[in-house]
Amino acid sequence: MTDPLAPLHVFRFEVAFHEVLVDGDRPLGEVPLCRGAFSECSGLEATMEPRVIRAGGVNRGAFQRVGPVSYGTVILKRGITSNRDLWTWWDLVSGGKYAYRLKATITLYDTGMTSGSAPPESERGQPVWSWALHHCLPVKFKAPDLMAKGGDVGIEEIHLAHEGLELLDSQGGAR
Repeated sequence: MTDPLAPLHVFRFEVAFHEVLVDGDRPLGEVPLCRGAFSECSGLEATMEPRVIRAGGVNRGAFQRVGPVSYGTVILKRGITSNRDLWTWWDLVSGGKYAYRLKATITLYDTGMTSGSAPPESERGQPVWSWALHHCLPVKFKAPDLMAKGGDVGIEEIHLAHEGLELLDSQGGAR
């Protein structure tokens, strides 16, 4: 059992995309579309802008109330492969077709280390944190920079706008 207060390593994670099936307002389930290992994920953030209320006759300061919440753009980066799923999604949305929105689940796994021993590479570890991004929409696609004199792996990136960040429990449900 790992110490719940020990800092977590953030290098073992995966991203999965799902289509959410609905009938009117009733969700019917999710269809997994693709998942992948990304080298970088940034922008998992939510910001609440407090509403400031100044009351007459109260000189000790303003009251702070809950205000609107906004979500950061999530940026995913990975080494480019022959798989074109991200480009196809971007092309569908940016080409004026139906704004195809997906649910993305980002799962952080533990390192699987117990008493200082490293896990076998084939083990993914146990999920520690999972976040769901609702109604994701690709807002930017960036192809890798091409350089004839370099030997680096090309990195593609996709930027996702979304309508909600939710922390999930270990079974994939809302906390």
